[in-house]
Amino acid sequence: MCIYNYLIVGAGFAGSVMAERLASQFNKKVLVVEKRNHIAGNAYDEYDAHGILVHKYGPHIFHTNSKQVFDYLSLFTEWRFYEHKVLANYRGELFPIPINGITINKFFGLSLTAEEEIKNFLLSKAEKRYPIMNSEDIIVNQVGRELFEAFFKNYTKKQWNLEPNELAPTVCGRIPVRFNDDCRYFTDKYQFMPKEGYTKMFEKMLNHKNIEIILDTDYKKIINDVKFEKMIYTGPIDYYFDYIHGKLPYRSIRFEWENLNSEKSQDVAVINFVDNKCVYTRVTEYKHLTGQLNDSTSLSYEYPLIGGDPFYPIPSEDNRKLYNKYKSEKERESNTIFCGRLAEYQYYNMDQVVGNAIMLLKRFSNG
Repeated sequence: MCIYNYLIVGAGFAGSVMAERLASQFNKKVLVVEKRNHIAGNAYDEYDAHGILVHKYGPHIFHTNSKQVFDYLSLFTEWRFYEHKVLANYRGELFPIPINGITINKFFGLSLTAEEEIKNFLLSKAEKRYPIMNSEDIIVNQVGRELFEAFFKNYTKKQWNLEPNELAPTVCGRIPVRFNDDCRYFTDKYQFMPKEGYTKMFEKMLNHKNIEIILDTDYKKIINDVKFEKMIYTGPIDYYFDYIHGKLPYRSIRFEWENLNSEKSQDVAVINFVDNKCVYTRVTEYKHLTGQLNDSTSLSYEYPLIGGDPFYPIPSEDNRKLYNKYKSEKERESNTIFCGRLAEYQYYNMDQVVGNAIMLLKRFSNG
């Protein structure tokens, strides 16, 4: 029977980066076990019946300021330059998101041009909150109640099934406020999409003689039949410990798909529906992301879901306390390395997951 140096649970970014580096740089034998029937985690993309490359679990936009992360992933893909733009549908009108000068002028019927003018106007609207305790505080403190209620309150409630004042500041605080007319969603130095898609990138990443992959399998069903020295676990931390402290809540999503017989349907890839008239939270048109030429176009509609696949940890004070109980448990697990969004119960971006995996590898590569 083969003895593996590492059993890696999960073939998303965290597990795949760890597998590739251990196999290629340290000549370790690695077995990757994935519960789903495909690699690439939530970044998985595939061609639909109409020949459109779509992201099965919603839009994944690569952006980073880390040269290390960009250079690493460039080993496995060429890139297509892409700067992401998002519009918010509020009462049937479209506004740029993040909030910027265009958003403010349109919403309030103004014609401000200088950044200092816009900044001073927002200061006049802001309600000072101290200390900043939650997501309502951080937005109202920046832009005031009118913009908060229009663009954040209902959208956040739909997304998380919690009021903004029940969520950590980091949830809404991820979205900047700008005093100019920059409509890009991100301002990172590196903004690209994998030229052939994420799945192709993962296939190249995991294509190594020292890596074996088992798909469509819960690791707990085979763990007693596999010989390995250490485990790297990237799944939900509460599942690892058999929910001994109770289940950690996660945000999930249900997708509905539509193909239209037209070249384009939206001016941008993503439109957020920020009021409570629509049940869905956003609509994504994937050809903006891929640059494909096709006579038709495919869109996904996202509906918040409770009890589906775990997508995002829900950052609240109660959930942090529950996670800390599991954190205490994992600190006693000397033979298992925990990494990734679900295992660390952190709302990481893709580049953060890659960077963290590379850092972890440096600590454990001699193990």
